[in-house]
Amino acid sequence: MDAGSDDGTGEAARSAGARVIVLPGSRAVAMTTGALLARGDALLFLHADTTLPAGAGDAVRQALEHGGGGAFRIRYDDGRPFLRTLGDLRLRFLGPVYGDQAIFVTRAAYDHVGGYRPLPIMEDYDFALRLRHTGRFLLLPLYVETAARRHRGHGTLSTLARMWTIQGLYHAGVSPHRLARMYPPTR
Repeated sequence: MDAGSDDGTGEAARSAGARVIVLPGSRAVAMTTGALLARGDALLFLHADTTLPAGAGDAVRQALEHGGGGAFRIRYDDGRPFLRTLGDLRLRFLGPVYGDQAIFVTRAAYDHVGGYRPLPIMEDYDFALRLRHTGRFLLLPLYVETAARRHRGHGTLSTLARMWTIQGLYHAGVSPHRLARMYPPTR
């Protein structure tokens, strides 16, 4: 699913043999549509700039035998020491996972929590929080690698401050529509 990006993701996916469906709107709409079109009993939501590790398929299958969903640990594609360890720090201090950690879930658990809510921001965080409340959410020891382009483009401290502020305001009840204005797209 592509929410209308203009960065060549759709063309790259097509050239690799994928069926690409372009939907205008938020990632939440794209992921919900993808889940509706998927035929399997397991779903994995992968950002285009995130790469799964070797053995990911087997690890997800084994995890879903014991839980309703989960995610991977995360590393950024940047060699600077702080960014190489930022994913582990993010998990330790921020708790729930984000979509760049390749969230996976059984279809039954996805349906149980109501899937992704149509939020313009925090949709992955919201989804993972609701999955965690079911008590069957696993964090795998394997690492996905994701692009650090937001950290490179806006600076790591600025990016972290913005993310923590948005997360705090989200928990304080600020509308995700208002929060989305605080998080400029980076493609």
